[in-house]
Amino acid sequence: MMEWLTENKIPVGDGAELVVDWLKDHFQLGFDVLADGLDALIDTVTLGLESVGPVGLTVIFIGLTWVLQRSWKKCVIVALGMLFILNQGYWDRTTETLTLILVSCIVCMGVGIPIGILAARRKWLYSALEPILDLMQTLPTFVYLIPAVIFFGLGQVPGLIATVIFAIPAPIRLTYLGISSVPTALTEAATAFGATSIQRLVKVEIPSAFPQIMVGLNQTIMLSLSMVVIATLVGAGGLGQPVLNGLNRMKPDLGFEAGFVIVALATVLRVMLEVRKS
Repeated sequence: MMEWLTENKIPVGDGAELVVDWLKDHFQLGFDVLADGLDALIDTVTLGLESVGPVGLTVIFIGLTWVLQRSWKKCVIVALGMLFILNQGYWDRTTETLTLILVSCIVCMGVGIPIGILAARRKWLYSALEPILDLMQTLPTFVYLIPAVIFFGLGQVPGLIATVIFAIPAPIRLTYLGISSVPTALTEAATAFGATSIQRLVKVEIPSAFPQIMVGLNQTIMLSLSMVVIATLVGAGGLGQPVLNGLNRMKPDLGFEAGFVIVALATVLRVMLEVRKS
């Protein structure tokens, strides 16, 4: 029985190779256009961060923290985190990582929120999506890099694609949860007052689900940060590069410096965007 099982292996690998080859042969032009668009978006975000500069970005982050959190203690935490990054001399690497995070958030939230809303309106759609979302988050992230490099080459784009695939289930799930959890009484009251489906969504459902949507954004940022080192393997650069250099050269100082800078950046973003308790 065991011999029969091993000799009659299900051709998972061969099937995956056929799919990748077929996509490369028939849709390479589409992949090139997508890569050019993502490159342009990455360049725009990078230019914006570089033009603001470290002091300007620190001030912007502190201002956003005050607007979103209304807590001077959290503003101090953000300021200290940004100053620590500057002190360690990793600002350029941090800018590259922030670019990856911001672009992945734009893509994930821009795609994930509409899908989550649609899934909340069509329960059968979420039932169909759920195993796919589970697969996207449980499949080892290194596996995504292989077709990403084949389709897009080396650079920031394949790292971004792998990051988006890994992170996008979070905004889809949490948007679905938020919209599905809107009290029925609210939607019925809106309908009774003559609200259309779009008005009910914009004025009732999204505001009610906003805390869950913000949690989805927070999770997207944290998941994107967890991909920093992995994305570096395909040329994405950023804070993962010194970590990788420290591993290759057996230099713990490089690894710990960059590691604590990643922690500082994660803390800054988490504190700035966490949902306020009412």
